[in-house]
Amino acid sequence: MLVVDQISKHLPTFSLSEVTFKVSQPDYFMLLGPSGSGKSLLLQIISGLVKPDSGRIFFNGNDITTTPAGKRNLGILFQDLALFPHLSVFDNIAYPLRVKKQSISIVRQTVNDLAAHFSISNLLKQNVASLSGGEKQRVALARTLASKPSILLLDEPLSAVDAQLHLDIMGMLRSINRQGTPIIHVTHNFEEAISLASKVGVLNQGQLVQVGEPVEVFQNPRSEFVAKFTGAKNFFRVKELNATRNGLVYAVLPSDKKIAFYADTILPKGFVCFPEDSVVLSTQVENQSALNVFRGKVIDIFAQRFGYEVIIDCGFRISALVTKESLEKLNILAGTEIFAAVKASAVKYIPEM
Repeated sequence: MLVVDQISKHLPTFSLSEVTFKVSQPDYFMLLGPSGSGKSLLLQIISGLVKPDSGRIFFNGNDITTTPAGKRNLGILFQDLALFPHLSVFDNIAYPLRVKKQSISIVRQTVNDLAAHFSISNLLKQNVASLSGGEKQRVALARTLASKPSILLLDEPLSAVDAQLHLDIMGMLRSINRQGTPIIHVTHNFEEAISLASKVGVLNQGQLVQVGEPVEVFQNPRSEFVAKFTGAKNFFRVKELNATRNGLVYAVLPSDKKIAFYADTILPKGFVCFPEDSVVLSTQVENQSALNVFRGKVIDIFAQRFGYEVIIDCGFRISALVTKESLEKLNILAGTEIFAAVKASAVKYIPEM
């Protein structure tokens, strides 16, 4: 287990303040936050590249706060990948093994195994400068894993890859995690957290403002910042998918309610989500042309900076964002029977990796 205990770091224009969280053996811990929130700095402190001003870091009960980076056995992958441009793919992957003075046979076997796992065996003799961005990403991941790190630290690993490669690498990362390697993954993309994370921490201006399971954090944000940043209140696990020939897919929720959406290809496990402002409320179902229309009862109303958030129980909870004028025109109060409609085009499917 990794324990980050009240870590602080004060810089001339920024401060990381008393950050505390735990990462256990099976965890995929997603650290979310906007640019400049301190995510990368925190990752550097955990890895040993930057010393904190106060606080401690423990790994499996041992205090590693002052342990040099090279002796922490933590694998870290930064956004720039830091590959050696003058070396071949084989030599890049082999580098950490050679630093540890592993035998030639172990180096060769490990590199070949990792290359096969990441589908880059055909690239081993090439110079990394000639590779595509996606190929470089795979090489960097293979090199990071070559030394068999106890924890994998990832800084925006999916930010510079195309949609299909994004999906492939997410699958690889989830596989690595399921094989027993805990992962701390820094991102600003909440969809990555929904797909990958078993636990989420939200960082804002150097402070960890909420930690918990994705469902807890996204559906029950503890602050206005978390609610606005994640923007993912209406997301639901899918129990079953039923596709039609015209690209329309029906997602069956655990409550047995169905949500329709459009998709060309889908993976069998995942989530559906839609923004609060895509939900249209009405007192009569006849007024709605959307494929998804749910009858429910208003259970709560919250004032927001722009309008009101209305929570409707339709057998599952839907959050809608409406104007003050709409609230008054429809006479929406707690207990009001109402219809909530969402167009299929507004619903997004996020695969669980």
